[in-house]
Parts: sequence; C-alpha cells; structure tokens
Amino acid sequence: MADLDAERHDRIVAEMRKEEQQRQAGYREKALKLFPHVCGRCSREFEGKKLRELTVHHRDHNHDNNPPDGSNWELLCVYCHDHEHTRGVQEQRSEESSADRRDSPSLAHSPFAALSDRLKKRS
Repeated sequence: MADLDAERHDRIVAEMRKEEQQRQAGYREKALKLFPHVCGRCSREFEGKKLRELTVHHRDHNHDNNPPDGSNWELLCVYCHDHEHTRGVQEQRSEESSADRRDSPSLAHSPFAALSDRLKKRS
C-alpha cells in the first residue's frame, strides 16, 4: 500500500514539474522575443550560451499571469532574480527582528572601543 502511495506521489510530482517546465518554456520564449536580452536590474547583456542566465521575472509574482504583451514580465539575470525573490524575505525578517533589537544592545556597539585607553592606564 505504501509503495502505491509513493509511486502515485512520484508520478504526480513528475507531471507537475513537466507542466511547470512547459509553461515556463512558453512564456520565456515569448519574453525573449519581446524584450532585448538585457537584465532589467544590472543592465548586463546576454547572448549565446550566456542567454540561459537570463530569466523571466513576474512583476506581480503570479506565474499564471502571463499576458501576451509581456506586461507582467521583466528579464532578470539569475543573480538579480534571486535577489528580487529574497528581498521581501529579508525585509520581513528585519521588521520582525527590529522589535527584538529594541531591548538588546546595538551591533554598532563595540566592546573594545575603550580598550586602548584602558591599556594605557595600566601601563
């Protein structure tokens, strides 16, 4: 029974991955035809084998929103695309931890700031 569940699970996951790859290939090809092969953030140009490093970013983060005019897309290099998707996570973390930091010492504080003066007094 567990083998059947595992096989079914594997089959469903494989189908979903295949569908996602087909969907991505469709809008990626359209985006590459619509836009110049330049990263929308860092302005690096891509051609030949390097073109694979250029990805399609969905501005509204909805991968099912693929208008034919490409108005929800922008081409980003893999680095800028990764940064774009981690940016919200980093901002959320900093907002959550800012409340914790109010009561804790600042990282700008240096425990060794007056060390030189103390060593001079001992001498």
